[in-house]
Amino acid sequence: MKHPRTTLLALILFVVIICESNSSLANSETFTQCLTSNSDPKHPISSAVILSGNSSYSSVLEAYIRNLRFNTSTTPKPFLIIAATHESHVQAAVTCGRRHNLQMKIRSGGHDYDGLSYVTYSGKPFFVLDMFNLRSVDVDLESKTAWVQSGAILGEVYYYIWEKSKTLAYPAGICPSVGVGGHISGGGYGNMMRKYGLTVDNTVDARMVDVNGKILDRKLMGEDLYWAINGGGGGSFGVVLSYKINLVEVPENVTVFRVSRTLEQNATEIVHQWQQVASVLPDELFIRVVIDVQNSTVSSQKTVRATFIGMFLGDASTLLSILNRSLPELGLVRSDCTETSWIQSALFWWNIRVGTSETFLLQRNQTVNYLKRKSDYVREPISRTGLESIWKKMIELEIPTLAFNPYGGMMARVPSTATPFPYRAGNLYKIQYAANWREDRLTNRYMELTRELYRFMTPFVSKNPRQSFFNYRDVDLGINSHDGVVRSYVEGERYGRKYFNGNFERLVKIKTRVDSGNFFRNEQSIPVKP
Repeated sequence: MKHPRTTLLALILFVVIICESNSSLANSETFTQCLTSNSDPKHPISSAVILSGNSSYSSVLEAYIRNLRFNTSTTPKPFLIIAATHESHVQAAVTCGRRHNLQMKIRSGGHDYDGLSYVTYSGKPFFVLDMFNLRSVDVDLESKTAWVQSGAILGEVYYYIWEKSKTLAYPAGICPSVGVGGHISGGGYGNMMRKYGLTVDNTVDARMVDVNGKILDRKLMGEDLYWAINGGGGGSFGVVLSYKINLVEVPENVTVFRVSRTLEQNATEIVHQWQQVASVLPDELFIRVVIDVQNSTVSSQKTVRATFIGMFLGDASTLLSILNRSLPELGLVRSDCTETSWIQSALFWWNIRVGTSETFLLQRNQTVNYLKRKSDYVREPISRTGLESIWKKMIELEIPTLAFNPYGGMMARVPSTATPFPYRAGNLYKIQYAANWREDRLTNRYMELTRELYRFMTPFVSKNPRQSFFNYRDVDLGINSHDGVVRSYVEGERYGRKYFNGNFERLVKIKTRVDSGNFFRNEQSIPVKP
């Protein structure tokens, strides 16, 4: 028989849960009523509103969760998702979210590495404004521009440009399922950045919903706000509906290659020499290096493998001439090279066989993992001794990988203040730290291994501040609780200066002017000025 006190406590707990559930339901109903009354009746919002009890809730929420760390039973879930199908739905979401003081998360593709587009760290109720239905790509060949909605994925952008022209492209990321909204607004890059710069170096206009629920274009929002959402992360200032992008010229055929060298195959010397030349090679050539740990084929020990992945806006003969002169240590030969169309090169870079149908780029589903990412910038070449110490540490840790992405070219010619993205001239390359795993039980271990490698790299990377790439979101750099203006600014400064360096204060000034109430916020958003 149960103890009377235990029974009483259970009854009290049951009543509290029922009351909280009823309260949440009442708030939800009030919020949905607000959405209905503030949306365009010609475009009913009701079908776009997905409550947590709805049969499609889980499938919609999970469809764009790209990191399984944020798809567990304990992960905070939104009480409601607005899968907007019309711009007026976005306006209603902003108006009602602000009126009811509810935190809104804005998701386009879900590739935010630390889940800030669909998860809260605060424990407070929140809802997700999901942009995946707003995905049109309108290409204008005459002006060589395109209007692209935020919910489109990069693969769709590439495909619809290719449909109309075989010699136009867009210099953005290599992962086709990344959403346009976050990628462009955060200063995304791809393998043409040395030739044409970042995504934000190739935008000419935008449409966004501001904190008052109004739709603004570049002229209406003004150059300051346009500057901010063009590399400073649109989610701190409003909801970007679409960007107008410049299309760039590409040859009918480009050349790609992927070759690997282990320590036994002189990888250290090749990587060392790569550091000297990668940023000063012709702008048309981009060579990424991916470093990982493999079983040695010549001993029972582990070894380090360096994989060189290249894209050249030209033919193989010219590429070989350049590399035989500038990086002969790599030993690239004609059989390593593939000449193909630019659209097929996009498949190659995503490890998809050349010759695969271009419609593959339209696929939104992809294999997802548990993952952690971090980043750094390198301003001085790492010595051979330094590289050898890094290889030794990687072999010890086994799991984390490194990707070196070269700068120079156009990246060095754009002023650091031209966009919020500040890391231009003076940076040789960027490092991405990566760990993927398949089981939740491995999470703590793999996260710590990645952090240990990051700590080990401290002597070799930028300092004061140690710099990081905003689109490689990393909450290890700091989280903003938004608890009071002063504290929010102090917390925001911790990660903000690492992401934006000298451009941080200008972003804060603009944020304070356009959203003084800090409605557009997340754990790493731009804070308002005290």
